Amino acid sequence: MEILHRTKHIMKMETPALAAPAPAKTSIQVIERMMALLDALANYADPVSLKELSRVSGLHPSTAHRILNDMVATRFVDRVEPGTYRLGMRLLELGNVVKSRLSVREAALDFMRALHRKTQQTVNLSVRQGDEIVYIDRAYSERSGMQVVRAIGGRAPLHLTSTGKLFLSIDDSKAIRAYATRTGLAGHNKNSITDLARFERELSLVRARGYARDNEELELGVRCMAAGIFDDSGKLVAGLSISAPADRLQEEWLEDLVQTAASISATLGYRPAPAA
Repeated sequence: MEILHRTKHIMKMETPALAAPAPAKTSIQVIERMMALLDALANYADPVSLKELSRVSGLHPSTAHRILNDMVATRFVDRVEPGTYRLGMRLLELGNVVKSRLSVREAALDFMRALHRKTQQTVNLSVRQGDEIVYIDRAYSERSGMQVVRAIGGRAPLHLTSTGKLFLSIDDSKAIRAYATRTGLAGHNKNSITDLARFERELSLVRARGYARDNEELELGVRCMAAGIFDDSGKLVAGLSISAPADRLQEEWLEDLVQTAASISATLGYRPAPAA
């Protein structure tokens, strides 16, 4: 009995008590701290010191140093020289993968549907190919009261469409005149702008306003307004337009259109330059 008692006593002493785990840094906390450091690094064009990163991120220097070391090992961060850091090439590699998988059509579709629900008019997404625009997607319904003449995949001359004017407005004078020579600025009806001087004035208005209009220049009875969609490099990659019967196009839709185009651009990674 004595031996049994002593054995139980030893086992009791040697078996650790089950206790609640001590508070530990969770995976979420680590990720949050990594993101805080990446965001801090993104604010600087030049390599940043550990002291500055600690201050901006709110992390203790030893914590920031430990996490930065891990990110250097995985190439998310580069150590330029002892104690200074910058964003690493791994982020660029991953960004390019994301960019290659993200098309403007995929980015725009839900926004286009929302704009169509609000206006109940046809919303077009189009891109430039040579001297024409190509319609790559559309949100519309029969209730819009307007027959859709150009289906997805349809084309139209740049100078006769609101989106086409957006693309021409970013060309220099030489390129615009070359376009006019190639196409002759051929018109489709009495409202088409076929005079080069007048068309150049129209493009100046587009540049100043940041949006473009088609006042029955492509099709009689149809007016359009368009705003540009930009990618992460600031390149104009598509135009978003609202088409409506000429007597139904409402000016208040312009703000919705511009905001929708800006939202799509943001999804593609575009960040407008800060206002001066």
